[in-house]
Amino acid sequence: MSTFQAPKGTYDLLPPSSAKFLAVRAALAAPLRNSGYEYIETPGFENVELFSRGVGESTDIVSKEMYVFETRGGDRLALRPEGTASVLRAALEANLHKAGNLPVKLWYSGSYYRYERPQKGRYRHFSQVGAEAIGTEDPALDAEMIILADQAYRSLGLRQFRILLNSLGDRECRPLYRDALQGFLRGLDLDEDTQRRAEINPLRVLDDKRADVQKQLTGAPMLRDYLCEACKAYHEEVRALLTAAGVAYEDDVKLVRGLDYYTRTTFEFVHDGLGSQSAVGGGGRYDGLSEMIGGPALPSVGWALGVDRTVLALEAEDIELELPATTSVFAVPLGEEARRVLFGVVTELRRAGVATDFAYGGRGLKGAMKSANRSGARFTVVAGERDLAEGVVQLKDMESGEQSGVPLDALVEEVRKRLG
Repeated sequence: MSTFQAPKGTYDLLPPSSAKFLAVRAALAAPLRNSGYEYIETPGFENVELFSRGVGESTDIVSKEMYVFETRGGDRLALRPEGTASVLRAALEANLHKAGNLPVKLWYSGSYYRYERPQKGRYRHFSQVGAEAIGTEDPALDAEMIILADQAYRSLGLRQFRILLNSLGDRECRPLYRDALQGFLRGLDLDEDTQRRAEINPLRVLDDKRADVQKQLTGAPMLRDYLCEACKAYHEEVRALLTAAGVAYEDDVKLVRGLDYYTRTTFEFVHDGLGSQSAVGGGGRYDGLSEMIGGPALPSVGWALGVDRTVLALEAEDIELELPATTSVFAVPLGEEARRVLFGVVTELRRAGVATDFAYGGRGLKGAMKSANRSGARFTVVAGERDLAEGVVQLKDMESGEQSGVPLDALVEEVRKRLG
């Protein structure tokens, strides 16, 4: 055992469970790749100001959870706690919004970091697949985002998730609601930290999960009652498009999410089998974020889906994914000449697209066949001096136990035929 262990709140992704994570990532991204979204990758760390301006000083993410450090050159950087601000920064820096058609559709996948209290489904290092559509204000784009995430979850077989939907208004109508909510909150018995949050961004208090706070919020003014006519019409169109697409959702008037940049449409995917950490993904519209980080006005919408929590959701529903075999063929040479010949055969099979492994280390037949069994290979190719003298190898079906000689020069084609 090593002297060192993974840091608290993190985990190592190891076989065989790593194959499930890879399959989930691919499934979450698949609808995006079929809908005009292109892949983007950003650094694992950014300037602290990008997140404090974009995500919001009053959020727990910025005030309590970011990993911040100073370089030897004096730059203050932070490990990325979320993906949207970084992706928008990269798009602005590269002037993607000036290159042609809007919206700019991007998707990404990577690791993110928050200093949280570790528990099941909440880690200090976690993986997400995200999507952003930058530069267009259109209810159909908001609906598309929700529909694609719904499609991704359903492609994995998930059924026990719900879509929560709300509108947060815009810069025209939200200030009126903000004033009304602040007036209400000032009359409550809130701790000092929550009072400070209420003054900076009162909507943050609605997102407080503590029971004593939620109890006091009974009777709080509702944002839906303050929406301007434009925001009402926009939200109704999103709802109508989702209904037309056959995507069920629930209106949640208290849904604000944990980030300050959201405007108008906001949504969350929750799974009923995950207890307190029920959110498996979410997102919304962020029409003002570009200006917050020094860019032009670029109305945008996006989401992030948690890979870790999606895997937990699959486990909660007892869903076993059909994963491709890591190894389809395992080659076992008997003797030095066979070792050289079969190593060449392995290379040919791999070039033909067949997942193939080799008995390394010069083990005998018994040890090599144990390795073949452990590999999960469907077929084993065995050859010794006599086989090579006859120009054949022995092809064994590991499921049926049947074994037959196959001409060496026909092996690749025979294996591909049997694998289908």
